[in-house]
Amino acid sequence: MRIKKNDTVYVRSGVDRGKTGKVLSVNVKKQTALVEGCNMRKKNQRPTQKQPKGGIITIEMPIHLSNLAPYSASLGGPTKVTTRLIEDAGKKRKVRVCRKTGEQI
Repeated sequence: MRIKKNDTVYVRSGVDRGKTGKVLSVNVKKQTALVEGCNMRKKNQRPTQKQPKGGIITIEMPIHLSNLAPYSASLGGPTKVTTRLIEDAGKKRKVRVCRKTGEQI
């Protein structure tokens, strides 16, 4: 999985094309992710005990993972990701790395 929770991503297609945002959650089964401030939709909320008035609220809707790319701050745009094995205190672990700059994501 190239995209995980709390990653910064770049939206490659759709209404919010070109925007960046933080990933709030990832649904592996449906291959979608919720991105903060992207793909906003209005929803009619029924009155509840928490919100007695109800009304129209704006929420983020899921975006398919194929429409997202990891964002590299040093490049200032989207990047491709690869994995590398790094030995840390005698243990090997997988780390996601930017292909162009080689920096850890």
